Amino acid sequence: MNIFIVEMKAHRKGLIIWAFGILFMIAAGMGKYVALSSSGQSMNELFVQLPKSMKIIFGIGTLDLSKASGYYGMLFLYLLLMATVHAVMLGSDIISKEERDRTAEFLLARPISRNKIITAKLWAGFMNILMFNIITLVSSIIIVGKYSKGEVVSSDILVLMGGMFILQLMFMLIGTAIAATCRNPKNSTSISTAVLLITYILSMAIDLSGNIENLKYLTPFKYFEAKNLMFGGGFDPVFIILSVVIIVILLGITYRSYKKRDLNI
Repeated sequence: MNIFIVEMKAHRKGLIIWAFGILFMIAAGMGKYVALSSSGQSMNELFVQLPKSMKIIFGIGTLDLSKASGYYGMLFLYLLLMATVHAVMLGSDIISKEERDRTAEFLLARPISRNKIITAKLWAGFMNILMFNIITLVSSIIIVGKYSKGEVVSSDILVLMGGMFILQLMFMLIGTAIAATCRNPKNSTSISTAVLLITYILSMAIDLSGNIENLKYLTPFKYFEAKNLMFGGGFDPVFIILSVVIIVILLGITYRSYKKRDLNI
């Protein structure tokens, strides 16, 4: 039994559904850009009238919304949220589904160590988020490029997808770590999703307040913001190092907890 192939097949349908969802989001978002840009009123003037809270919710920041790249930067916040929700749910499910579906006994009866089991599962999860990221990258370059009016957008999109992939990996491992330590497998997905939402809300609160900027290190959503990646000098080395440290810690928790826990069979 090849665990990697089994896991890839088990999550194939989910990947297809999420891929269509992200394609629809990009197409619909850029379609809205065309409609607004053809209205005759400058989009920057249109959005500048919004309250600060609405600008933060829409992810506007300092982006130039008159350009396709700037509008995509605003849209990126929602693409990022979709990608991380998919990743955290995938990470949780890929670890806990045997206990949830009562197939853990069949898996553990095989002559294979728990380390190899978890490694195969993690590789399957990695490939799922990688394919999700590639689909988002290719579709973004094609769709945004269609409306860019000669503006070079591929390099900006590539940088954004790099940041998205790191966050996808981080949240997938948050899901695996929680699932490996959670006694009740049915609760792992809801707990993982709650962690994601708390970090997302915290990132919104930091922008709204302006007085709790130091808390940005507690929410990964502040690590790779579009306004910084596209117009702020690219990746911040501090956030890259912090991301790597978090990923290594989460990997350690996943392996250690899964090896020691008593699975419900």
